[in-house]
Amino acid sequence: MEQGFIRVAAATPGIAVADPAHNRNQIEALCREAAARQVKVLVFPELCLTGYTCGDLFLQDSLLEAAREELAVLADHTKDLDLLVFVGLPWMRDGQLYNVTAAVKDGQILGLMPKTAVPNYSEFYEARHFHPGNRVPVMEPVRMAGGILDYVPMGTDILFSCVNMEGLVIGAEICEDLWIPVPPSCRHALAGATLIVNSSASDETTGKDVYRKELLGNQSARLVCGYIYADAGEGESTTDLVFAGHNLIYENGTLLKGAKRFTTGLICADLDLERLRNERRRMTTFGPMDDQGYRKVAFHIGKTPLSLERAVDPAPFVPGNRADRDRRCEEILSIQAMGLKKRLAHTGCRSAVVGISGGLDSTLALLVTARAFDLQGEAREKITAVTMPCFGTTDRTYTNACELTKILGAELMEVDIKEAVSLHFRDIGQDPDDHSVTYENSQARERTQVLMDIANKRGGLVIGTGDMSELALGWATYNGDHMSMYGVNASVPKTLVRHLVRYYADTCGDEKLSGILRDILDTPVSPELLPPEDGKISQKTEDIVGPYELHDFFLYYILRFGYRPAKIFRLARKAFDGIYDEETILKWLETFYRRFFSQQFKRSCLPDGPKVGSVAVSPRGDLRMPSDACARIWLEEVRQLGRRSS
Repeated sequence: MEQGFIRVAAATPGIAVADPAHNRNQIEALCREAAARQVKVLVFPELCLTGYTCGDLFLQDSLLEAAREELAVLADHTKDLDLLVFVGLPWMRDGQLYNVTAAVKDGQILGLMPKTAVPNYSEFYEARHFHPGNRVPVMEPVRMAGGILDYVPMGTDILFSCVNMEGLVIGAEICEDLWIPVPPSCRHALAGATLIVNSSASDETTGKDVYRKELLGNQSARLVCGYIYADAGEGESTTDLVFAGHNLIYENGTLLKGAKRFTTGLICADLDLERLRNERRRMTTFGPMDDQGYRKVAFHIGKTPLSLERAVDPAPFVPGNRADRDRRCEEILSIQAMGLKKRLAHTGCRSAVVGISGGLDSTLALLVTARAFDLQGEAREKITAVTMPCFGTTDRTYTNACELTKILGAELMEVDIKEAVSLHFRDIGQDPDDHSVTYENSQARERTQVLMDIANKRGGLVIGTGDMSELALGWATYNGDHMSMYGVNASVPKTLVRHLVRYYADTCGDEKLSGILRDILDTPVSPELLPPEDGKISQKTEDIVGPYELHDFFLYYILRFGYRPAKIFRLARKAFDGIYDEETILKWLETFYRRFFSQQFKRSCLPDGPKVGSVAVSPRGDLRMPSDACARIWLEEVRQLGRRSS
């Protein structure tokens, strides 16, 4: 239960219509299964103690009394399960019948939440039997197992708040309540609910499952909440309708788990409550919070170690499947190109200058620039791709840079900077055999000077090539490749750069261009500032700063959700299991924090560039961070993790 994770479930029992004792037995079996799987919140369908399809049997006292009695037995069954259960049944109060979901835990009935939107159209005729429920809770007498009388709140505006797990606040609505223009869950969320439960009986018709998923996904996203939807299924009367048990669990618009339709049983998912709380904290438009008139019911859960069943994507910036990858890559390339197109139009520049190295970042920048010129209706010949060989340039990258430029139709310009850098070394007293940071950065700054002066000469813009991962780590030469007139890759992480180039290779329709792009993809990432060894790249970036797939993972969870190091470490262990051991993850996590804090001064003066995803490091947008902030508390936590795991 630590770090905000909690396991929740939706369950569809195989019921018998109008047989509460049988149904209670089926529900209890699923409760026991859920408890054995460390579930803490379990939701059952609408009216499942009786069956949703009882029709006019809902007017029979025998059925209503049997349902109450079985609820008391079910509540008693939860004494030793450490499980908060929501279960649907009919409830008689003051001569009127209500469709309610009851919350039970630790042998007690905690509350009764009535349905407010009672449908009476098409195949639904609930208004024949049920009245819309009250919002303001009233105290309702209930008889517990053994005949003990108790009073519990009954009304829609009830929240169940966990006293020992911060952020676990639960509100309930029932089936049609979600379909109305302003569902009760909207009020619940604004009153503080982070988890919405829905006991439902939604019959199955062609295409309804798609609409149901869209509705639930959108609602959980709008409310920035978890949403558990439990649907009626097998055993309901098929006189006119069929129910499919289409259970769904969402988290802020993301489907965590969905049941196969036309089955019974249990689905579980691990909700991340910290993610929801942090997202609401970040979104200043969420609120204002209003819990006036709500009754808070406290409950307690046992905190036990939870082995995450939740899938953790090792590449959170990268689309998960081919179809989604193609759509998103095309979209990102368009955002980058449209941003550059606007800047070229605004400045009146009809030419662009790109430093082309044969590496991934400059390749993407050149591809984007070509697309921007196409959108403007300008000839690609007005793009000047400048290759600037120096001490570390290899034949492979040089050849790829030249061939790529020619195929794309840009002008290729070569400026060999070895002599200029050597002269600069002499001027500043730098020993050429001393391959220190001065040796490397002098080359990067000379390249930037060349690009800026060519742009001035041609009345053009220097297009930045550096990506977001490099900016996060500070892996850029200040006032060198760190600087440009418009940075098209500034919010594209390295793992995504790779996929954008691969997408272009897959879809360009030019076999030669595709071959060059694939060879660039296979080339080790390197600034090529140190002399080659046997003609091959000697300086590999990931050997120095660490694997970009790890750093992009850290970057995503640090900036997107504000997680602390211990939680990021836990997620990374899950995501990279069998790829990196704990020691390696911790080593590079410490490197990330150290560099991220110490290199903010480079990000504080970034050139303009378009945001393409949910995370960016622009000082004018997503990351307003002091350049002299202290990393001590983050680094100390990482080191404590290292001491624990050693």
